[in-house]
Amino acid sequence: MDEALIRTLLADGLPDCEIEIMSEGNKLVLRLIGKLFEGMNRVKRQQLVYSLLNEKITSGEIHAVSMTCKTPAELADQG
Repeated sequence: MDEALIRTLLADGLPDCEIEIMSEGNKLVLRLIGKLFEGMNRVKRQQLVYSLLNEKITSGEIHAVSMTCKTPAELADQG
């Protein structure tokens, strides 16, 4: 899996978002922090991310995705 390409896909679709990627084989773990998630519930946030990765998931390049999508305010509330 090309992490640089994944990062580019996410950065293009999630402007001004902090992106952390960890991968092992075809499994992907994402930590995404951005104001664009404000007003979106957890499912809508995940749907947005999946829409950006859909081609890679459909092709089998990405088999599994685990993600955390938060706003900066939610991250600050965690302490």
